Amino acid sequence: MADAFSSSSDTVIQRVVDVNLKENTPAEKLIDLYEILKTCAFIKKHSFGKVALQFPDELLVDSAAVAAEIERNTQTKTFILGDTSYGSCCVDEVAAEHVGADCIVHYGGACLSPSKRLPVMYVFEKRPLDVEMCAASFRELYQDTQTNILLLHDVNYDHAIGDLLKLLLPEYPNLTATELVVEGEQCFSHGRTKRQNNQTCPIQDENSPVVFHFGRQFSLKVGSSLTDYQMFYVGQEGATLRNFMMTWNRCSFCSFDPVSMKGRTESVNVNRALMKRYYAIERAKDANVVGILVGTLGVADYLAVIQQLKETLQRAGKKSYMFAMGKLNVPKLANFLEIDIFVLIACPENSLLDSSEFYKPVVTPFEMEVACNRKREWSEEYVTDFRHLLPGGQSHVPMCDQQEDDDATDVSLITGALRSQNLLNGEPVESSFGSSVVLRNQTLTVANANSAASFLAGRSWQGLEQKLGETPVVKAVEGRRGIAIAYEEEGTS
Repeated sequence: MADAFSSSSDTVIQRVVDVNLKENTPAEKLIDLYEILKTCAFIKKHSFGKVALQFPDELLVDSAAVAAEIERNTQTKTFILGDTSYGSCCVDEVAAEHVGADCIVHYGGACLSPSKRLPVMYVFEKRPLDVEMCAASFRELYQDTQTNILLLHDVNYDHAIGDLLKLLLPEYPNLTATELVVEGEQCFSHGRTKRQNNQTCPIQDENSPVVFHFGRQFSLKVGSSLTDYQMFYVGQEGATLRNFMMTWNRCSFCSFDPVSMKGRTESVNVNRALMKRYYAIERAKDANVVGILVGTLGVADYLAVIQQLKETLQRAGKKSYMFAMGKLNVPKLANFLEIDIFVLIACPENSLLDSSEFYKPVVTPFEMEVACNRKREWSEEYVTDFRHLLPGGQSHVPMCDQQEDDDATDVSLITGALRSQNLLNGEPVESSFGSSVVLRNQTLTVANANSAASFLAGRSWQGLEQKLGETPVVKAVEGRRGIAIAYEEEGTS
């Protein structure tokens, strides 16, 4: 039940608000569910003095009890991190550094994006999985037992994948399971270095290609590629599954939902989703002013990709501004109407933001590169991990040389106008009037680089005026009562 005050201070409007609250975990299950003994052993082994405990919103109800147990079993001080600045799947190293933490224990779902500043231990939720039902759905979806299948799963079901493999591997010799890793290091919540439960995995040739992607590692058969495999995902529909499907969009996907206990062939039209992203790329090509949204401060190399993106935008003749505003929403971005399009720097699972409700589109670094770099053509490849775009990354494409790009034009598919794709052939030239002009090419085309100032000058409202020393000092007086649509002293008309 929530209370809301009306225009009269004496009356209250009451309304029912549905809030899903998770009950506190019983004390006898707390130690096992949150791997407290293993966590304490991890802390003691490295002699950490301050430990940051990062919980997602749905697990905060148990945070105080978990922190008390850890402090009782170790000589350490714990700090609970809640309401993380960005996605809860990412490690919030910035918040941990604010309290001087020596390490972070991350609870719940995780994107397994690598972090560089602090040691991290992951403790995933042990969500229940009916392995018998899951295996039955698997057999129904894949009746050909010789099919090449790659088993993917949400991190919170990792504890049950071993039992599932024991049921399926004897029947499906070409089934390949994935292991959770972070930068090549085994990273399991239970402190294991290998999958336990004594299951047997298909023996791979030493020359089998090893693939590492999105915190998963697996081996493919010699002479095969990912397009030769069908994907089976264990987990609920969400950002993780969407990320896999967008990246490996030439593979067919099936999934099993552990909550509804139903398996299905994924019917999401990936091509349609890709066309929506292609439309966003066209908007990016038309954009003149770009806002760079910093959606993570914990994923490794985020500073490098920001710098590369700024240089790419500058060479493409676009003006860029950088914003760090925590969790994104429509009202926040609506404050910057001068921005034509935003590009979000975030982890792979949070990069694919649905911007249909926003006033301006929000694209990924890969999509912005497609718009600005003529050497990077739109193809079936789709990159959500921005680290692959950096020099040395598997999807890095250097910018065109200036000589190659002279006098290049195309037609906007949105406006139908002729659009120049020329790179900047010179550095910004300072003007004696305090603003600068940028030479776009060898013609007489110039652009006012001080675009934000020109937009501000054209606005009817430019912010509060301080008027220091001009405003008389008066005694405090009683203000209005009520709400803006009906102040009490205004009466009724």
